[in-house]
Amino acid sequence: MYFYAARQPILNREKELIGYELLFRDGVDNVFPDIDGDQATTRLIEGSQFNFGLEDLTDSKPAYINFTLDTLLKGYPSMLSKESVVVEILETVQPGKRLLAIVKDLKDKGYTIALDDYMHQPVWRHFYPFIDIIKIDFLSCDVDAIKTIINDLKPHPHIKLLAEKVETYDIYKQALDLGFDYFQGFFFSKPEMVQSKTLPPSEMALAELLYETSNVDIDLQKITDVFERDVNLSYKLLRYSNSAAFVRRAEISTIKQALIFLGANEIKKLLSLLFAAQVSANKPVELIRLSLTRARFAELLAISHGQFKDTGMAFLTGMMSLMDAILDESMQSVMKKLPLSNDIKAALLEDEGLLAKYLNLVKYYEQADWDAANALTKELNLGNKVPDAYHEALGWVSEQMQLMVNE
Repeated sequence: MYFYAARQPILNREKELIGYELLFRDGVDNVFPDIDGDQATTRLIEGSQFNFGLEDLTDSKPAYINFTLDTLLKGYPSMLSKESVVVEILETVQPGKRLLAIVKDLKDKGYTIALDDYMHQPVWRHFYPFIDIIKIDFLSCDVDAIKTIINDLKPHPHIKLLAEKVETYDIYKQALDLGFDYFQGFFFSKPEMVQSKTLPPSEMALAELLYETSNVDIDLQKITDVFERDVNLSYKLLRYSNSAAFVRRAEISTIKQALIFLGANEIKKLLSLLFAAQVSANKPVELIRLSLTRARFAELLAISHGQFKDTGMAFLTGMMSLMDAILDESMQSVMKKLPLSNDIKAALLEDEGLLAKYLNLVKYYEQADWDAANALTKELNLGNKVPDAYHEALGWVSEQMQLMVNE
C-alpha cells in the first residue's frame, strides 16, 4: 500500500513560512478527488501514524489538514498533537449543533481551528469565538464579498484571514492591502516586477561555473582554478564535502581533492545551491526551498527514467526554473545572462524536450494537479516511483537547508 501527499506553503505578511497544507493522493491510478473526503482524511491520518511523521512533510511546521464532519465525529484530530496540526473544517461541512460542540471541544483541548473555503452565512457567527483562521478562496470570492466578511469579523479580532489560491504577486498585494494575515499559493515564485538586474562578479563566476558543469565532460582544472581564487567559495566547498551526507576515506588537503571526492553531480548541486542562495538574499526562504525541491525531484525522475547520461542537467533545470522570480525579471532575460546548455534553455523558454516534461511533472505535484500528474507519469512510464521521488526530494532539501542555516 502506497501513501502519497503533496504540500502547499502558507506564508505570513513577511513572506515567512508558517505551515503547509497537505494534499492527499491515493496511488497512481486512484487520484483525489475521485475518493471522498472521509477516505482522504482517514488515509492521511493513517499515513502520519504508520508511514511517516508529519514533520517529514512539513519541516516541523504545522500541517493544515482537511477534516469532514464524519472524521471530526470520529475524533481523528486528537490522533495528532495540537502543535503539529491545524484542523481545517471542509467547506462541505454544514454548520450545526453537532459541529459547534466538536469545535468547542477541540478549542478546549488547545487545537488551532480553520474554516476552509469559507462561504459567509450568519450561522457561522456562533462559531467565531472558537475559530482561529478563516480561509477565503480569492478565485471564487469577489472583493465586495470579502469586504463584507472582513466587516462582520471586526468584533472578533483574534481571527486571522488566510487568502487561498494566491498565485500571482498582484493577488498577494490585493490580499495584503485588504488586511489578510496569511497567504497560500505560489505567488512568491513569480517575478514581482520586470526589471534589469546586473549580476555582480561573484554571481557571474558562479554562473560560469554552472555552465562549465552543465557539460557532460567537465574541465576539472578550470573549475579548480575558480574555486582557488575565491576564499568564500572554497570554504563552502569544504563545508559541503564535510557534511554528514558523505563518507570520506581520507582527509581532504586540496581544493582539487574536494572536487574529485564530490564528483560531477554533487559539484553541480553545490553550485546551483550557492548561485540560487546568493542571488535571492532578499527573497523568501521558501523560494530557495522550492528551487531545491524542484531540482532534486527532477534529478530523481531523470535517474529513475534512465534516459540521460548526465542527470545533473535535470537538477540544474529544476533549480533554474525559478530564477525569474529570484531575479524579478523575465525568464528570457535571465537566460541571456546565464550560459546554460541549449537543452536546459529549450525546457525553460520553450517548454520543449524531456527536461521540460520532468519539470512539468514537478509543477503538477506542487499544484496537486493529480489528473495531469497521472497522465504524464503514464506517458513517461514512471510507475509508482514518482511519489517516492517527491518525498525523497523533500527529505534531501531539509538536509540542505539545515546546512545553509549552520554555515
